[in-house]
Amino acid sequence: IALQPNKYFCLQGPKLGADVHIYLIPSLPARIVNISKNVTVNEGENVNLYCLAVGRPEPTVTWKDQKYGLVSDGEFLEITEIKRQQAEDYECITNNGVAPPDQRKVKVTVNYPPMITDMKNMPAHLGKTAILRCEAMAVPPASFEWYRDDHRPVESDNTLRIKNEKTRSLLLFTNVTEKHFGNYTCFASNRLGASNASMLLFRKLSDRTSRQSVHMHVPHITF
Repeated sequence: IALQPNKYFCLQGPKLGADVHIYLIPSLPARIVNISKNVTVNEGENVNLYCLAVGRPEPTVTWKDQKYGLVSDGEFLEITEIKRQQAEDYECITNNGVAPPDQRKVKVTVNYPPMITDMKNMPAHLGKTAILRCEAMAVPPASFEWYRDDHRPVESDNTLRIKNEKTRSLLLFTNVTEKHFGNYTCFASNRLGASNASMLLFRKLSDRTSRQSVHMHVPHITF
């Protein structure tokens, strides 16, 4: 009688000619048969993933955090109040030693409102070029708008162009004039919220003017 996979036992009968029964219990490689689909949640929500596997002998199931290498044992993985930094691929690995492990990944996307991370005041020369930058991290990506001192929306013209990219918006001044100096507000938004920040485009003095405005007093010392 086979009590373990791939092992055989012969039991001697009570008398000559007795039947001998041999049973084979085959080993089966570990295999994932059902796993969570890719999931998208809002920051702060709970995430529950599952990974079901079969095999003989019974396989182990482990979840691995791809970003930090953290490991969680068991078919189920629960992430409470998920943070944006936890958005990544989570890998399920099952193994029973019969064959190489079977593994599959689940992508977790975390939505969160925009947060402006790059903004600064910028000096500019008359007649020269200048750039104001507004960078905002968000999922889904943010939409950008620019406003002037009097809250009028900024629009492109022959001296000013707005360039929107995936995570930032640029105000490109091709020929700075007096009318361009002032306060600009960047407004970034998605369906989860909005953020805004203000920055100043101010006139930069010429190098010559700057040197003339600096006075050094050197005391007269006699010995």
